[in-house]
Amino acid sequence: MIGLTQALALAAHGLRVAVIDRAAPDDLTNPQNDARVSAINSASWNMFDAIGLAEKLRPHGCEIEKILVNDGLKPGTLDFSTGEDEAPMGIMVENAMLRRLLFEAVQADDRIAMHLSAQVASCDRQEHRVDIMLDNGEQLAAPLLIAADGRGSRMREEAGIIMAHWQYDHNAIVCKIVHEKPHGNTAYELFFPAGPFAILPMLDDADGRHRSAIVWSVSRKDGPAYANINKRAFVAEMMKKTGGFLGEIELLTDRPTYPLGFHHSSHLTAERLVLIGDAGHGIHPIAGQGLNLGLRDVAALTECLVEGARTGLDLGDPQILARYDRWRSFDNMMVSAATDLLTRLFGLPGATSSAIRRMGIGLIQRIPLLKAQFMAEAKGETGDLPRLLRGELV
Repeated sequence: MIGLTQALALAAHGLRVAVIDRAAPDDLTNPQNDARVSAINSASWNMFDAIGLAEKLRPHGCEIEKILVNDGLKPGTLDFSTGEDEAPMGIMVENAMLRRLLFEAVQADDRIAMHLSAQVASCDRQEHRVDIMLDNGEQLAAPLLIAADGRGSRMREEAGIIMAHWQYDHNAIVCKIVHEKPHGNTAYELFFPAGPFAILPMLDDADGRHRSAIVWSVSRKDGPAYANINKRAFVAEMMKKTGGFLGEIELLTDRPTYPLGFHHSSHLTAERLVLIGDAGHGIHPIAGQGLNLGLRDVAALTECLVEGARTGLDLGDPQILARYDRWRSFDNMMVSAATDLLTRLFGLPGATSSAIRRMGIGLIQRIPLLKAQFMAEAKGETGDLPRLLRGELV
């Protein structure tokens, strides 16, 4: 999703792009029972609007008007909500739908060449250009290689970029449910000692049934057991987690599990190479900011490249790459560190830890300026924003 968005953003500014993806076309258009969803915050939505994707995506997205944060089901809630004339906190979109719409938009753009069902056989990053040989025999050349090849990025490894990484004692179980009571466009983040339990609002289905997505973090050793118990027992466990405030629950999808970890690259660039998205950084989904962090990379890199091209610089010029690295490294590190801290803080067991967390939640709830800062962070509206995140082409 990050790589396709980057291609569209560059093409929207007149640059020509080649996209290499080992996936077949059917993999990019078939939902394959994919239960994952993403919260696109308001700043990232501005970029989709600027590059012409928002209008197509909006009918498939569920607006988030409120976020409720709680230490389990105990008293004391932190709520973030938008005013009557304000944009939503974000929009929940199914990953499969976002991936399909991005793919269709890329296919329709004659400035983007798609090389699907293909992998890089060899990559030679020279002083003046990058030469790529694909496993099907095709040869490509460009001034810059943008690696959006995920957490296990081969391009990052071949460049020798150092990465700090560790695994959490968490597996995320992801699924979709229908429930008796409406969600009211509210996202819930309930923190339990074993891990956070997120309920993310989705659009009602064609029959008017209320839907939500679940991202349930459990201890790594318990992940397989929760994923494999019978549906009735699994739904009963979810009912306990929600306290029944959604009414009766029905499971809609399978329950795939994903190991959760942290990684952060020492640099986001090397000679004629740039890392974006999970290739450069990966965080716990506790705050739902993983995709948005990658989209901030896209917006910043687009601005660096477009402005560099307008001044006559080679797109792989070290000045351009150094600007991008400075711009994104600090923000990525701050968000990653904050997410890691939240994960560890809310994972501390015991009544004392719970009391301290509830006190902190209550403090933020009662201090308007502090609460407003957290809301701005959730919307992606803080820091040195690239123009795309303000809804403007560069």
